[in-house]
Amino acid sequence: MQRVASAPESGLRTLYEQILRAWNSRDAAAMAALFEDQGHMIGFDGSQVDGRPAIEAHLGPIFVSHPTATYVAKIRGVRPLAATVAVLRAMAGMVPPGKDALNPALNTVHTLVATRKGSAWLASVFQSTPAAWHGRPQDTAALVEELSDVLRRGLTAR
Repeated sequence: MQRVASAPESGLRTLYEQILRAWNSRDAAAMAALFEDQGHMIGFDGSQVDGRPAIEAHLGPIFVSHPTATYVAKIRGVRPLAATVAVLRAMAGMVPPGKDALNPALNTVHTLVATRKGSAWLASVFQSTPAAWHGRPQDTAALVEELSDVLRRGLTAR
C-alpha cells in the first residue's frame, strides 16, 4: 500500500524540489525567492549567507562564472516540528557539467528547515554537508547507486 503524504510533508518535498530545480537552472533569483526574508543558507564549502537578498547576491556570481554541477537527490525523511515548522533530510549527489554520471566526491547531506507562511512553505535554513564517509567506500558506492537510479528515471528528487 502506498502511503499518502501529509500536507506538511508534501509541501516540504515540493519546496526542496524547487530549490534543487532553481540550482540546476542556475537561477539565483528563483532560488533566493524560496527562502524566508531572513533565511539562512550554508553551502557545501561552508559558506554562510543570511537573508534572501544576500542569498541571491551570493549565488548570482557563482552561476554566472562557474559551471555548477546539477543535483540529484533522495529524500530520507520529513518531520513536522510544529504546525508551521518542519525539517527535511535528504542525500544528494551532483552530475558535473558535460558528464552523465554522478561524481562521488560531491555527495552531500541536505538539511532543510522550513516554515509555512499561509499556504506556502519557505526555507528557513538550507544546509549542504559533504558526505565524505572516510573509510567507508561501500557507503559511498551504495549512495551513488541509489542516486544513479533517480538520475536514470529522469528525476531531480525522489
